[in-house]
Amino acid sequence: MKNRLLEIASHFALEGAIASIDSLGEGFINDTFIVRTEGEAPDYILQRKNKNIFPDVPAMMENIRKVTDHIRRVVVAAGGDPRREVMTVVPATDGKLYHIDTDGEYWAVTIFIADTIAYNKADSPELARKGGEGIGKFQAQLADFAEPLAETIKGFHNIRHRFVQWDEAVARDAAGRVAELTEEIGWIESRREEMLAFWSKVEDGTIPTRVTHNDTKINNILFNKQGEVLCAIDLDTVMASTSLNDFGDAIRSYTNTGDEDDRDLTRVSMSMEMFAAYTDGYLSQRAKQLAQSEIDYLAFSARYITYEQVLRFLMDYIDGDTYYKIKYPEHNLVRTHAQYALLRSMEEQYPEMCRIVRETAEKYR
Repeated sequence: MKNRLLEIASHFALEGAIASIDSLGEGFINDTFIVRTEGEAPDYILQRKNKNIFPDVPAMMENIRKVTDHIRRVVVAAGGDPRREVMTVVPATDGKLYHIDTDGEYWAVTIFIADTIAYNKADSPELARKGGEGIGKFQAQLADFAEPLAETIKGFHNIRHRFVQWDEAVARDAAGRVAELTEEIGWIESRREEMLAFWSKVEDGTIPTRVTHNDTKINNILFNKQGEVLCAIDLDTVMASTSLNDFGDAIRSYTNTGDEDDRDLTRVSMSMEMFAAYTDGYLSQRAKQLAQSEIDYLAFSARYITYEQVLRFLMDYIDGDTYYKIKYPEHNLVRTHAQYALLRSMEEQYPEMCRIVRETAEKYR
């Protein structure tokens, strides 16, 4: 394996001789390695991109190049350090942004940003606020980005697209489970019109389309040793959508007091303290740039994304568990119930969520 990795790395325009290549992290989608070099040359991140998840890797890499080039110009203009405050893609020796190996697998390289801190979980309001600041900063740096971006994952967070898949799955009833799921299917159907009404505002431009990260967990934000946000990383899912998707998905993950697959639903709720902290960090960077329609629907976006996840877990259970990895036969149904408990908690606290968003936006505008 080591010789194979050395051969793959040799196809990229790296500075310095390679000293070692080691596995890095436990990514669910890509295989990631750190390339250590000798002397003063930088170290690098080498990744095998998952072509099953991202069927057009060249387009994905072009998205990343466009976005990082833009952020680099913003950082330089602000007197920052572009070597540390933005990801840097390293091209292959043939000038492409990727290399295809003899097995047809796609590989890409970025410069490793040293002396940084990454967190696997936001376990305090202070860290939640920093996470909101990180995604807010990323979006703010791209507020005037005007180039087209490819849709690397079809229909991502598009509930109209999800409903097409949902209706087909229920009609197909591949695993013969629909008859036992009357209550759960009712959860989905009772909110269908409300969710489509929100998405129609994105489709007609009432809610603007901007650059979104689309994977807003806190370990995709790098901090310096002083705890300040440096930059967002893992930009494979960068696309054009509503900024609200990033906010809503972050709230779904940051504020859950239980686990995503918690069997004890009494443990599952939305922490208002974590919601307020993330919202403050996010709007500290974005309040002056967002349209009023975005502010108006910011709290709702958490319900929207959480609802979508309820639908997706239940749809996969109906389909016979073909998408999400499961540890036991009812795993996706347990996930469905846990996400629904989180959604209900959000719905119950929604007036307070809206108040917090409104007052926080006013504070930073």
